[in-house]
Amino acid sequence: MKFSLFGVLGLLTAATAVKVNPLPAPRNITWGSSGPIAVKQLSLHSSSNVVSHDDLNSAWERAWSAITTLHWVPAATEAPIPHFDPFPTPSANAKRDASAAIHSVHLSVANGDADLQHGVDESYTLEVTKTSGRVNIKAKTVWGAMHAFTTLQQLIISDGHGGLILEQPVKITDAPLYPYRGIMLDSGRNFISLPKILEQIDGMALSKLNVLHWHIDDAQSWPIQMQTYPEMVKDAYSPREVYTKADIRRVIAYARARAVRVIPEVDMPGHSSSGWQQIDPEIVACSNSWWSNDNWPLHTAVEPNPGQLDIIYNKTYDVVRNVYNELSGIFTDNWFHVGADELQPGCYNFSTHVTEWFAEDPSRTYNDLAQVWVDKAIPIFRDAGKHRRIMMWEDIFLSTEAAHDVPKDIVLQSWNNGLGNIDNLTAHGYDVVVSSSDFLYLDCGKGGFVTNDPRYDVMSNPDANTPNFNYQGPGGSWCAPYKTWQRIYDYDFTTNLTDAQAKHVLGAEAPLWSEQVDDVTISSSFWPRASALGELVWSGNRNAAGQKRTTELTQRLLNFREYLVANGVMATALVPKYCLQHPHACDFYYNQTAIV
Repeated sequence: MKFSLFGVLGLLTAATAVKVNPLPAPRNITWGSSGPIAVKQLSLHSSSNVVSHDDLNSAWERAWSAITTLHWVPAATEAPIPHFDPFPTPSANAKRDASAAIHSVHLSVANGDADLQHGVDESYTLEVTKTSGRVNIKAKTVWGAMHAFTTLQQLIISDGHGGLILEQPVKITDAPLYPYRGIMLDSGRNFISLPKILEQIDGMALSKLNVLHWHIDDAQSWPIQMQTYPEMVKDAYSPREVYTKADIRRVIAYARARAVRVIPEVDMPGHSSSGWQQIDPEIVACSNSWWSNDNWPLHTAVEPNPGQLDIIYNKTYDVVRNVYNELSGIFTDNWFHVGADELQPGCYNFSTHVTEWFAEDPSRTYNDLAQVWVDKAIPIFRDAGKHRRIMMWEDIFLSTEAAHDVPKDIVLQSWNNGLGNIDNLTAHGYDVVVSSSDFLYLDCGKGGFVTNDPRYDVMSNPDANTPNFNYQGPGGSWCAPYKTWQRIYDYDFTTNLTDAQAKHVLGAEAPLWSEQVDDVTISSSFWPRASALGELVWSGNRNAAGQKRTTELTQRLLNFREYLVANGVMATALVPKYCLQHPHACDFYYNQTAIV
């Protein structure tokens, strides 16, 4: 009997007795109905082209260790687990019962040499029959095989009697909808320790997210040791809050072993002060200015502290080249993010080089200034080699101060104005990574972080004629409200795009800016909300009938939160445990088939 997780919610099938509910939901999963299969000590048998693949073998060891250590009991389920006695009383069926066990995983990989880069094939199939005695996995690459292990890790559960079972025979055909499925970690505003970065990668691997966008620095701090300019780390928060080259290589290797790419970002020319100013103060404009919007003529930054690379000063490009080349030699991904967001015109009032450049030709605009950056900096970024793909924030093309001509091969990350900007960018032929702040910014809704802000010092007035004070909406921050997992999961970011435009959408990423995040709160800020994004970009948010499956996801996500925690990822609680233990008892609608 077939059951697809894309099937109509509430459809009665054999799978209603299956407690397993893996996340992200596979593209297609078919459960049998012949009963449980015992899982014994599983050995991995790989095709000859990957038998010695260290990352693949380590991935299997981790998966099997999790299976045997956790003896996972699904936490949010629809039906009781079928009773299975691993030592049945001898009977006429004893021979059949004894054969219903799996002892090995047989893996076939078509291409064992495919590198972990954008667009690599991540598909796999997984099948277990009642009589095969093994798990059969086929994948085009080792990275797809790792995803298969992650799925199997969720399928094998405790039998309630000290053993392990697969509840029913199963067949899965799976592949991601999008090649780019990411989160963004910001270590510039607050330092994030190496163990906590690795913890986020663990959460990503379990959620089948495959890109860690590492926003390394910002105006506030420069936390990376540099050989070319060792003085840059004088602007780290402390000597303890610095990443060595060994640290970076460890992050990259740890991520790669879990099928996760690491794309570095060095934000420039905006958001650039710390580190750069230690090399030559003249390459940084407005670093000692006042920043705030409270006095607009003095405004130089969207948040403290101000600083932007001087676009006209020639030495700027020598330094940019040296920093970029050194970091390109460490980070192994073909992609490199170079920022280009939120240029503040007021900052350049403090630059002699820029003000003289404007004075030379009164017809010049800030758009012309941005074009100078594009014309001078992008050739530097391309010099890393033919493999290099440059990524920038959409501001370089869409902001008021945008450049006139931005090359079409640059990937633009869209964070503002939701569907409108996605439509605009794709209509102009740009490849896009979606990070719309209205849906995917994970730091929103906590209130502003800047101090001495009188806008918060207002008593709520009970007078009906005086509205309650909610600075910039519920949650009191510029991108409020808080982005719930439902809001993330329900985001149809290709709405109204033509087929040609939709092909330019490479995927989506959930950023977590760290002004109010550090080691204490980073995991609870990411998880399990980022897991909802993981399913959205892996298998989508709709069933076969085209209906939203948000209600269906509820129990899957509640269970997965518990699974993340069991695996050492400190995900935040979503509901009272009562809701976890009583499926759909906390639904808003009495009609539990409602799609909301």
